[in-house]
Amino acid sequence: MSTELAGKVAVVTGGARGIGRACALRLASLGAKVAVVDRNLAGAAEFGEQLGADSVEDELRALAGDAAAYQADLGSGGGADAVMEAVRQNWGRLDVLVTAAGGGITPYERSRASDTTDEDLAVQLQANLWSMITSCRAAVPLMRDSGGGSIVTIGSTAGFALAMPDGHVAAYGAAKAGVHHFTRYLAADVGRWNIRVNCIAPGVIATARLNAQSVSHGLTDDVASSIPLGRRGTPEDIADAVQYFATPLSAYVSGQLLPVNGGSH
Repeated sequence: MSTELAGKVAVVTGGARGIGRACALRLASLGAKVAVVDRNLAGAAEFGEQLGADSVEDELRALAGDAAAYQADLGSGGGADAVMEAVRQNWGRLDVLVTAAGGGITPYERSRASDTTDEDLAVQLQANLWSMITSCRAAVPLMRDSGGGSIVTIGSTAGFALAMPDGHVAAYGAAKAGVHHFTRYLAADVGRWNIRVNCIAPGVIATARLNAQSVSHGLTDDVASSIPLGRRGTPEDIADAVQYFATPLSAYVSGQLLPVNGGSH
């Protein structure tokens, strides 16, 4: 196990499966104590992800010796505040926050820009934008008291380019665009406390959930042929970028958006 993050504490929202789980496992493999936060801590099993232990928390504990898992709805500020208070009580510090909660969770068939309902718009904004804002807002005081740290938000290529040429997933794209821009504003605000804030914008990532939904969403194997590097990304590709932003390799990098999408535009 690497010791790049030994003695550090990380929180990963949406950490029970998919991209979030991959990021949590990577941070633990670097020596960090990791707390995962999710509405459904058993989410990996729901989409058939293979765990290396009985739970994600156990996987993390096996890597780093200590870990935590919190079930919380981050769509409200109270949920995020409670998580950060638990982290403060448990470990007394926070060095890394990864906001991976969210996703395209409303019905695809009514996700065109002209079809988006008020309800679906509210769901997308709450899951993808508001949960990120509440998590960052709750984390900053603890990270400031810890002498600084790194916040890594997870946006999407859909936040700056069309995810679908026919206008589907519009509300998701709008919410992720908000994630990108809030990241820049937050970076400008908290740099005075030695807190760096950067955003990763994944492209098509072959998570278990996406693989399960590919047919109904029209994401066939042809998608790979439109990506310059010729393949869909993996959750580990995003974890690689998180590792860069979480470690001193990016000590002078803040307020940036990093697309991880195989060269797609």
